Amino acid sequence: MYANSLIELDRAHLIHPVASYRSHEKHGVRVLASAKGATVTDASGKQLIDGFAGLWCVNAGYGHESIVEAAARQMQELPYATAYFGLGSEPAIRLASELADRAPGDLNHVYFTLGGSDAVDSTIRFIRYYWNARGRPERDQFISVEQGYHGSSTAGAGLTALPAFHAGFGLPFDWQHKIPSHYAYRNPVGDDPQAIIEASLAALKSKVEAIGPERVAAFYVEPIQGSGGVLVPPKGWVKAMRDFCREHDILFVADEVITGFGRTGPLFACSEEEVVPDFITTAKGLTSGYVPMGAVFMADHVYETIAEGAGATAIGHGYTYSAHPVSAAVGLEVLKLYENGLLQNGVRAGARLMRGLQSLRDHPLVGDVRGRGMLAAVELVVDKSNKTPLPSSAEPARRIFDRAWENGLVIRAFANGVLGYAPPLCCTETEIDAIVERTRITLDETLEDPDVRRALRA
Repeated sequence: MYANSLIELDRAHLIHPVASYRSHEKHGVRVLASAKGATVTDASGKQLIDGFAGLWCVNAGYGHESIVEAAARQMQELPYATAYFGLGSEPAIRLASELADRAPGDLNHVYFTLGGSDAVDSTIRFIRYYWNARGRPERDQFISVEQGYHGSSTAGAGLTALPAFHAGFGLPFDWQHKIPSHYAYRNPVGDDPQAIIEASLAALKSKVEAIGPERVAAFYVEPIQGSGGVLVPPKGWVKAMRDFCREHDILFVADEVITGFGRTGPLFACSEEEVVPDFITTAKGLTSGYVPMGAVFMADHVYETIAEGAGATAIGHGYTYSAHPVSAAVGLEVLKLYENGLLQNGVRAGARLMRGLQSLRDHPLVGDVRGRGMLAAVELVVDKSNKTPLPSSAEPARRIFDRAWENGLVIRAFANGVLGYAPPLCCTETEIDAIVERTRITLDETLEDPDVRRALRA
């Protein structure tokens, strides 16, 4: 009765993100009741391994008492402190310092947000201000990568290059441009790493020339494209794009909202290629999803240009909850947990996850397996030679998610038949093996779908 009541209340009142409202009304909500480690429990008592860490974010896993205690202690001492008027709080100041110490290169300045979308929006505003301060207001054009994701705020959703985030919203804006993704499995130049890098460099050069080199303000990339289907660029791709931007005086923004804080191994994925961006955006793993928080890391030269350009004038960008003391206290505790063993466990678990998922390549539906660390994807096809996706009639997003759920596993099932994985870094070997085995069972069940069988025979 309790769960049924919640389902009806949800239908009547709660608007869910990135959902078909009518479809959600029809199917109803699944209510999560509790969680511990890598396991979530729904309102009926069913236990599942969370192979997606909530929404790529519960990197540390659920139920860490030390995180709860840090939040409770801060709420008792100082539940809120504005960062306006030159005020601040100890947790926010210490967290900014700790993050700057660990960030690549000269990213020594940190601006706190509530999440990833407003972190991206903040970079847009900072970048506009930066070029105005340099006396170059004509540098107002932004470039991102197709199948990339940079949030769903009004401005950030235009940098996002996924059709669902544009349809019906009047996006992208005319100052937002795209180049093709590196997507190795479906790249027109094939899967040769150097060919992919050269094609991306040529595309970026062509786009800059078409816009006008004197007009381009910034280029946005994810070290691994997350919501586009966990698309992993070849080694050297990020560095090559960064080098091009530096050569052409284009600001380089690494969106690490998904990849940051151990998701691919280190705290920051761009450090794996020794890349120092002009900005890094983070969120999700920053607080392991326990409370809302995002952060923009800003390089010294950008900060100095903005500061000098403003002089004694206030820079008109701010949020009420920027540098929230409770979120900062949680961030400090989560950072300790990462460095006291979780990062190392994530590396071990990630290697096991990738080996396990690679073992699924022999399945008739598996076309590609890709990933890095605890971030992975399995792409399903009905024809391996031609890389033919599952038919839309098979409703891969709905059916595969439902089947995995019934098999005790939470994964991301994309509409194009890609399965996404981002388990908590705390996963044990047994839990990783269960993720792989439950995936195989789910694939076997999908293989029996009439729509899929027909497509396989076609």
